[in-house]
Amino acid sequence: MIYHIVFCEVILRRNHLRAKKALKTFIFWVSMAIIVNLGIIMVFGKQHALEFLSGYIVELSLSVDNLFLFLMIFTTFNIKLKYQKRVLTYGIIGAIILRFIFIWVGVVIVNKFHWILYIFSFFLFASGLKIFFSSEEVTDFKESRLLKILSKIIPVSEELHNEKFFVKEGNIILATPLFLILVLIESSDILFALDSIPAIFSITTNPYIVYSSNIFAILGLRSLYFVLAKLNTMFYYIKYGVGFILIFTGIKLFLGFFSITISTSVSLLVILIILLICVLISLMKE
Repeated sequence: MIYHIVFCEVILRRNHLRAKKALKTFIFWVSMAIIVNLGIIMVFGKQHALEFLSGYIVELSLSVDNLFLFLMIFTTFNIKLKYQKRVLTYGIIGAIILRFIFIWVGVVIVNKFHWILYIFSFFLFASGLKIFFSSEEVTDFKESRLLKILSKIIPVSEELHNEKFFVKEGNIILATPLFLILVLIESSDILFALDSIPAIFSITTNPYIVYSSNIFAILGLRSLYFVLAKLNTMFYYIKYGVGFILIFTGIKLFLGFFSITISTSVSLLVILIILLICVLISLMKE
């Protein structure tokens, strides 16, 4: 019994240290984003700096909801923490590449067909409402249609093989379940980008500002994930904040049709207030 108690205390202490280390890493990336923002003020001026900061906060706040999805996926497949780190690292690399493609294609489309922004506005508004009316049912990711299709195309091993994504058995190369999880996470990030990129377009369509704010937010996601995994109850109501932010950015885009402009500074203030209220309500829940 004593050994069991000691063992539990050791595990809890390790989890606490991991969360503390992850928090320090996350603070580092936030600090880097702030330094870059100060550089933008000095080189390009206050307006571009506000756009970068607003885009960064929007991307980061919307990412929190996506990170909870990652947590659910790892929990469903009972993936150990040391394997989660590798999947998240490759997932972030994939997200950086995909964001580059999506953002530059999106900017080209918006510049040629400006009216597409008003379609984005309805899409964002609908996505925000969906968060409020979606059910709380737990998704069984093992029954994912994507995984079923992928397993028919690529032979998959029955068990994990440490951190490997592929193994060779005889003359056959097999994908491991860890590779399937990586594909599932990447596909969910693609769906997430369909919300986050139009949301930032409501602030600016400058490709450099959009991409740089996205990248700095993404770079901090790996460490933020492990902080959220430890303190997930603290952010219980954050998904509703995400819903409000999507609705707000959707309305902001649509108002442009009537030549009504909400300034970047006002947008930033509204987003920060929404996030602060959600965190405070979550803390009161505890």
